[in-house]
Amino acid sequence: DVELRESGGGSVQAGGSLSLSCSASGYAYSPYCMGWFRQAPGKEREGVAAIDTDGGTNYADSVKGRFTISKDNSKNTLYLEMNSLKPEDTAMYYCAAGGRLSLTLQSRWYNYWGQGTQVTVSS
Repeated sequence: DVELRESGGGSVQAGGSLSLSCSASGYAYSPYCMGWFRQAPGKEREGVAAIDTDGGTNYADSVKGRFTISKDNSKNTLYLEMNSLKPEDTAMYYCAAGGRLSLTLQSRWYNYWGQGTQVTVSS
């Protein structure tokens, strides 16, 4: 079975930084697009960042210049570096894999999901 496991969430003050990781197992890691999504209470899940097999990236406008997505194929791990965090970044963050459309930030194109890790940014 495919398993994605996020880690690294937590609480931080506005302006601070957090790093998220997502380890993948039971999965043909390399050939597919992967991404990070988030969902705040009462809101729809939104795409944050995506990375393709060649290392190309795509970001939501709300996080451009602040967040960086990367991956280490040798470790089957996806990362999200988050800087200059804002209270509006508060959400459950999910790792997604098996993206069938390169660099998409639309959740419907992804086959596999992690359980999520909470990020809370206080003002």
